[in-house]
Amino acid sequence: MKSSQLRLGIFAVLVAVVAAFALMSAASSGGVSTARSKLTIVAPAAPGGGWDGFSREAQAVMRNQGIVSNPQVVNIPGAGGTIGLSQFVQEAGREDMLLTTGGVMVGAIELADNEESFADVTPIARLADDYSVLVVPADSPFQTLEDFLVAWEENPGENSISGGSLGSIDHLLSGLLAQARGMDPAAVNYIAYSGGGEALNSLLAHTTAAGISGYNEVKDQIEAGTLRALAISSEERLEGDSVPTFMEQGVDVSMSNWRGFVAPPGISEEAKQELLSIISELKDQPEWQEAVKRNSWVDTYQVGEDFELFIEEEVATAQQIVKELGL
Repeated sequence: MKSSQLRLGIFAVLVAVVAAFALMSAASSGGVSTARSKLTIVAPAAPGGGWDGFSREAQAVMRNQGIVSNPQVVNIPGAGGTIGLSQFVQEAGREDMLLTTGGVMVGAIELADNEESFADVTPIARLADDYSVLVVPADSPFQTLEDFLVAWEENPGENSISGGSLGSIDHLLSGLLAQARGMDPAAVNYIAYSGGGEALNSLLAHTTAAGISGYNEVKDQIEAGTLRALAISSEERLEGDSVPTFMEQGVDVSMSNWRGFVAPPGISEEAKQELLSIISELKDQPEWQEAVKRNSWVDTYQVGEDFELFIEEEVATAQQIVKELGL
């Protein structure tokens, strides 16, 4: 145990050091940069994940449409985004940076009792929501949601579920699903992975019986017939989509994963308005709207007091879920 803790401690230090150098490198372009001349988007996850994809979609539109001259994406993975958050908060006063964030980080902060929180950043905008889907391999004996739930209730330990980091939407959803079926959430054998690719590989290798993931991250595998979707966490079916919801199958569970941007603490009101203008121009671009559609996101653009209130409600909800589930 001590050896494992030592390795984890060394890893955390290395991540922090690499993150610091990445942010220093992004800032060292000579002279004082502005958000319009050089914007750094911090994706608090590994390349290939949901936050990384969201960040790079925004980067591409900003660059292609000339909204920002030189947008860059810096990856700082680990701990449900809280390592990236901690590094980002240290950039207080920088007016040329945005942190990609969302529902995953809300849960991770609460689960880890993280020192830094949403109270330490400047909310800018919520842009889109997506939903999680419960999937099994195509050759799984579970043909329907009820098939899986019956087996899961009988033996939750054997029927493990893979998903994102602890405290993620995937993790919280597994606990809510257990609760809805009268199970003890603590009995859920949830296997957390740092990235969607690792979780998918474990599922395809039959290391886990089922998986919970962002729909856009596994949609290609579902359409190709590699995975079978049993249910999606939206309240209603997505437009033009055939995946049934949990609710329409008699399981009173729904949950969305929002994605958006925050700025460092201590920025000027002028800088905040500039960042708001950048994001407003981004969301109005047909290229961005196509990205929303392509990724099966739902446009939930929100700024100002509405966004700040939304974050407060999300934090309160996450605190309640973590407490109720005994996580």
